[in-house]
Amino acid sequence: MRLTINGEERAFDAPMNVEDLLHAIGLDGRKVAIERNLEIVPRSLYGSTRLDEGDRLEIVHFIGGGTDDSLVIAGRRFTSRLLVGTGKYKDYEETARALEASGAEIITVAVRRVNVTDRSKPMLIDYIDPKKYTYLPNTAGCFTANDALRTLRLAREAGGWDLVKLEVLGDQKTLYPNMIETLQAAEVLIREGFKVMVYCSDDPIMAKRLEELGCVAIMPLAAPIGSGLGVQSPVNIRLIVEQAKVPVLVDAGVGTASDAAVAMELGCDGVLMNTAIAEAKDPIRMAAAMKHAVIAGRLAYLAGRMPRKMYADPSSPLAGLI
Repeated sequence: MRLTINGEERAFDAPMNVEDLLHAIGLDGRKVAIERNLEIVPRSLYGSTRLDEGDRLEIVHFIGGGTDDSLVIAGRRFTSRLLVGTGKYKDYEETARALEASGAEIITVAVRRVNVTDRSKPMLIDYIDPKKYTYLPNTAGCFTANDALRTLRLAREAGGWDLVKLEVLGDQKTLYPNMIETLQAAEVLIREGFKVMVYCSDDPIMAKRLEELGCVAIMPLAAPIGSGLGVQSPVNIRLIVEQAKVPVLVDAGVGTASDAAVAMELGCDGVLMNTAIAEAKDPIRMAAAMKHAVIAGRLAYLAGRMPRKMYADPSSPLAGLI
């Protein structure tokens, strides 16, 4: 029997009623409403309403009002706009607890040599399920394009990951990105089929060039990696956001929840952080704080802040004042 469900034709082996159909496609009848051939089917009649060949059904449910505000990167949809690194925690157990508290769905992972002399050493994958989180291999510690290319090719071989974070650093003191090497590496990776999220300077011209190359997300630094200084160049970040047609995520330099909120209020699509959570006195609480800060900053950006004014403007009307 063939039915058209929400505009898509589907085949079923045997005749059925509405209740049978819901069971077959894994839906809870208490949470949906059904229209059959332009007529509503009352929930009380699901068990007695038989379906016929060629029936057209619309199955709907309630969602939150407004538009879908998911973060979409390279065609993948995420509900959290907070991305979290997995380094600097005291152990993998604390890492896992912090990730859970953060609500993050994307986590960055570094690629390092396996300890072949002591196989009892724990591995990240034993604590953080790659089926639950999207692993984002990065090139942390790479100072040349060639090193970054080797690292991400190995990452793809190890886990099949093609969504990656590229960072090529300029020097040990500032850990600023070497943009010449970054551009070279990005061009090769994109040609090889990688979907590149790229750590970069807060230069709007360079950010646009990376987008034009085909990077799927632009990730300007807020401040030097691990500094906790917060957004140092809000004008540049805003310019990058305004011109971009791909997600812009602040990467590096966030120190506390207010920094994350500021980044989101500038219109950034997300924030990536590691040290701000891992080196907090209580990483689990800080992870939760960052989760709420990113949400609050996003809501404030969507709401649109009040205009700044030079002088006071009373909230209560002065007319009729006693």
